[in-house]
Amino acid sequence: MQLHISPSLRHVTVMTGKGVREFIKVKVGSRKLSYKTLFYSLLLFTFVIRFIYVISSVNIIDDQTKCSTIGCLGKKLSPSVLRGRNYQSASAVPQVIYQILEDSSGQDEIVGGPDIPQTLEEFVTSMKGSSRQDAKAFAIKLKNMITLLEQRTRTAKIQEYVYRHVASSSIPKNLHCLALRLAHEHATNAAARLQLPAPELVPNLVNNSYFHFVLASDNILAASVVATSLVYNSLRPEKVVIHIITDRKTYSPMQAWFSLHPLAPAVIEVKALHHFDWFAKGKVPVLEAMEKDQKVRAQFRGGSSAIVAHNTEKPHVIAAKLQALSPKYNSLMNHVRIYLPQMFPSLNKVVFLDDDLVIQSDLSPLWEIDMNGKVNGAVETCKGGDKFVMSKRFKSYLNFSHPLISKSFDPNECAWAYGMNIFDLEAWRKTNISESYHYWLEKNLKSDLSLWQLGTLPPGLIAFHGHVHVIDPFWHMLGLGYQENTSAADLERAAVVHFNGRAKPWLDIAFPQLKKLWTKYVNFSDKFIKSCHITAT
Repeated sequence: MQLHISPSLRHVTVMTGKGVREFIKVKVGSRKLSYKTLFYSLLLFTFVIRFIYVISSVNIIDDQTKCSTIGCLGKKLSPSVLRGRNYQSASAVPQVIYQILEDSSGQDEIVGGPDIPQTLEEFVTSMKGSSRQDAKAFAIKLKNMITLLEQRTRTAKIQEYVYRHVASSSIPKNLHCLALRLAHEHATNAAARLQLPAPELVPNLVNNSYFHFVLASDNILAASVVATSLVYNSLRPEKVVIHIITDRKTYSPMQAWFSLHPLAPAVIEVKALHHFDWFAKGKVPVLEAMEKDQKVRAQFRGGSSAIVAHNTEKPHVIAAKLQALSPKYNSLMNHVRIYLPQMFPSLNKVVFLDDDLVIQSDLSPLWEIDMNGKVNGAVETCKGGDKFVMSKRFKSYLNFSHPLISKSFDPNECAWAYGMNIFDLEAWRKTNISESYHYWLEKNLKSDLSLWQLGTLPPGLIAFHGHVHVIDPFWHMLGLGYQENTSAADLERAAVVHFNGRAKPWLDIAFPQLKKLWTKYVNFSDKFIKSCHITAT
């Protein structure tokens, strides 16, 4: 390529090749145009022409899987720059394949058979041996194979969730054994019937200078792990008071366990619900609501079989519904937190603990958090990517297609976690939170569970709406009963780890690497543990 500029700078000639007579002649007619600008523009133009020539040359020469930087750039630019817009790469997918794959008609009728490849190897072999090697035949066979595999994967996944639901809903034989042996011990051994706490420690139960924790549970082993991990990691265990609330049938074995396994210097109190005079049928709306709830579910819900029968729902949606059918969510132990102000009228602040968590750090700093007049200190659950736990908003729990819900709440409002909550009981007593909880329970029952389906968190989200103070996520890590992808570093940093989900640490379906966090607080040499064959694996 040659460039000729006339002495007067009136004509510029660009020749495309040496010895070639073809050229481009530009006549500069306007004196207002800067000659210097034109000169540099033409120089740039000649450089671009040469650059495109080099790119296209390298692109042609370098026709291999791995290409050089310039060659790859040439492959990207040459079709559009050198070959025009109508150019179509030889590697482009034929349009007929997209049409076949995007066609949803008849997809549900795909069934297994000898004509549908079961593996990728069979698919490749069948296509090589076929006489019809056109794109349409390829797409049809590929779609049939993928659809069949998707159906089998969905069925297997749902079956897994059903098995987990059954496993998580039943009481393991060894835990039932532990309760029976402790009940027998309570009846035959005076040491198992000691007053908890000792008479001289009773004043500490209402002393607001102590750190008061409330644990509601009918699972003796689980309650033991929570209490043990709490005291073990406390910097001032002599200031710790643990109020254990249980039901009538579990009271005797629970008292026997903590009588025979004291956690001194911490103060342990064990009380059953029937020990509260006001907690009687007719005076506690949630009891009536639970009875009605059971009747409604029996009449209008088909249980797990009805949930699994929905062929169009995604497996993780079915998993969530099966999880909500767990007896835990219809247990009175899961509702008692709404009565904390009445249960502890002399206390100003408590920390409520679920029985499926492990404490890994001193929790006394929770009493130093300024709640700014709010009632419930909780971790938000809308800031993470985990779809089961940490990406939840109000729309994840409430039915916003119902006008009563849609006009009252924002579907994108962040949800928060039950399980480790700071409750300012003084501020709570100035609100109508408990009354609101009962009101919405009744509304949901009257609407045939159409406001939300199951669980105690949805009415909790409503009742505590506007009364929640967000605390640092460090205090409460959730989801260990749903997934096992949490890193070891994150687990070590968390003050409390929560096994919410089906894979409870005392069940065989628990994730082995996560179960170790829980079993480290179980004394497997204890005579009751050994006699019931409770092991770490």
